[in-house]
Amino acid sequence: MVSESTAKTDTSITEHLHELVLNSSDVEDFLNELAQVSARNLSEPGDEMLCAITLLRQRKTATVASSSQQAKSIGRLEHSFTETPSLTAFTVQETVHAPDLEGDSRWPEYSTAVVAQGVRSVAALPFRLEGETKAALLLYSGRAHRFEGRVLEFAEDFVSQTSLALRLAVRFAHYSETAANLRATLESRTVIDMAVGIIMAQNRCSQEDAFAILKTASSTRNTKLHEVAAAVVNALGQGPARTHYDG
Repeated sequence: MVSESTAKTDTSITEHLHELVLNSSDVEDFLNELAQVSARNLSEPGDEMLCAITLLRQRKTATVASSSQQAKSIGRLEHSFTETPSLTAFTVQETVHAPDLEGDSRWPEYSTAVVAQGVRSVAALPFRLEGETKAALLLYSGRAHRFEGRVLEFAEDFVSQTSLALRLAVRFAHYSETAANLRATLESRTVIDMAVGIIMAQNRCSQEDAFAILKTASSTRNTKLHEVAAAVVNALGQGPARTHYDG
């Protein structure tokens, strides 16, 4: 049974992370803070562990957050090889533990590279997320057999507690990016429509012909259509076109 002091600590961590979700500027900012919170809560006095978090989202480059620069350098190795603890954890959706990398043959190239960074033991704990999004908390120690027994159980409990906050952060990031993409699309469409109108007036042609002229100019100059359109609008001396969008 969880003690009262532990329950209070758990509640404090959860509340803190939910505040971070609301206050973080983006998901990477949240992940870096989560990695630092992980290091503070999972380390012991005089025996600090390195923490990194790796996040994979569809059509996005892999994100690596960390509790320190050294942890970030080691965490990046998770995406430098085809076989790593985090990739294995993503596949099996279970904790992957290497008590001593020097005697572990599961990821030979990865192990050699990580041991060269002074790491002897590693644990990869997958977060419970939605859809195709995957993330894992990575724990590194220069001491073999660092993550065993109660230590590993505590780390798994911590990941279970923080998974909801990470799901919210990823969801908010998706909504924010969708709104930004929609805003950019509307602004681009407005500029193109304005440029077509200008060309129609200047050349006394149809909308179809004006759009064809714009496309031809884009192709000839090897420039994006909205950039050519913006140049046409700006040439009138009216300044850039603005789109009003409340997103």
